[in-house]
Amino acid sequence: MNSYNWYLQLVKPFWAPPSFLFGPVWTFLYVLIAVSFGKVFWLAWKKEIAFLVALPFFLNLVFNLAFTPLQFGLKSNFLAAVDILLVLSTLVWAMVAIYLHVRWIAYIQIPYLLWVSFATVLQLTITYLNR
Repeated sequence: MNSYNWYLQLVKPFWAPPSFLFGPVWTFLYVLIAVSFGKVFWLAWKKEIAFLVALPFFLNLVFNLAFTPLQFGLKSNFLAAVDILLVLSTLVWAMVAIYLHVRWIAYIQIPYLLWVSFATVLQLTITYLNR
């Protein structure tokens, strides 16, 4: 609850979405991520794609999972901003890496890419406003 109160007190841009929106959006995105990333890891396990094709998907998961502890555990807007940039860059890398092998996996990342792009701008703005 302390982290929630801390986040509520941060200065946010007028266009920041309401808090209740994040849960449903991430639930939908995590379903897409589970299906598509699971397929990538399965293909890598079966050696149908190279490890380097699966690597950005793995790194994306690591950076995605690190965001909440950085933002709300450490209460560090700066580290969260760096992390969200890593989430965005590894997602783009993953989409490019998989495109020639399994195009539907690249296409299914589009909603995730749109949300992470928005979240990146939001986090960078919050970081700037609360420096």
